[in-house]
Amino acid sequence: MAQYLKKTNKFKDFFHLLFGHPMGFAGLSIILIFLGMAFFAPYLGTQDPSKTGALEHLLIPPSSQFWLGTDDLARDIWSQIIYGSRISLTIGFIAALITVFSGTLVGLISGYYGKFVDEILMRTVDFFMMLPELPLMIVLAAVLGPSMWNIILVVSLVSWPTTARVVRSQVLSLKERPFVESSRCIGASNLQLMFSEILPNVVPLMFAQAVLMITEAIYAEAVLSFLGLGDPTTISWGMMMNFVFVSGVIAESYWWVFPPIICIVTLIVSFSFLGTAVSDILEPGYKEKKGF
Repeated sequence: MAQYLKKTNKFKDFFHLLFGHPMGFAGLSIILIFLGMAFFAPYLGTQDPSKTGALEHLLIPPSSQFWLGTDDLARDIWSQIIYGSRISLTIGFIAALITVFSGTLVGLISGYYGKFVDEILMRTVDFFMMLPELPLMIVLAAVLGPSMWNIILVVSLVSWPTTARVVRSQVLSLKERPFVESSRCIGASNLQLMFSEILPNVVPLMFAQAVLMITEAIYAEAVLSFLGLGDPTTISWGMMMNFVFVSGVIAESYWWVFPPIICIVTLIVSFSFLGTAVSDILEPGYKEKKGF
């Protein structure tokens, strides 16, 4: 019970510090707004984002009827922006979850066992890190075909090595700490040491990596979709940019061009703010400096 309360207090202190950090508060607030948009999309004056309209409603600028105007098929851009947030956030969170889980597992095994296991796993990590990320994502997305799940797979495949290397370096330090040696002396197995003693101390680092991976995934989805490698049947911010570019009216339709770009940049900057705040909080001495 005491151990549970200690962990609960740690989480409370962490979030208290996060909300007290200017960048953390700003980033988290904006992210929560986008999450609210995605969750309450049907109740925000939207319609089916793929529904085409009448001929007289083609490429209409913002008005009382169409808050952000319409595109070349008379589809409501406001609805596309709201529903597009679901795709970007879904890709970001799922890709980050897969990346952090796989990278942490590799880093944990590599750092704990060391020697031959470490050599094999780290050479594999080095191979993936040596490959240029964006060209590799473009090639894989082109081979696998246009699909949201293929984009998630592509982002996860090229992003996990960074997490693996960061976690490994932390595990190399943690496995020599007295609390791990004490557990080893009383007969704890390797699995118990890795997942009960070392892993909980890596969780804050995993959270920081997850935030970074979300920004990478959102950016990758936007780039791949803009290049025509996203799912054309699904409205996302990246696909909106692809549609406006292919339509040939990019110079005349500012109301179609700017909303997805602003949303992508704002969301990426928000997660970057959050990542900076988390990195600051995890720095040695930061808690003491803030009185914790």
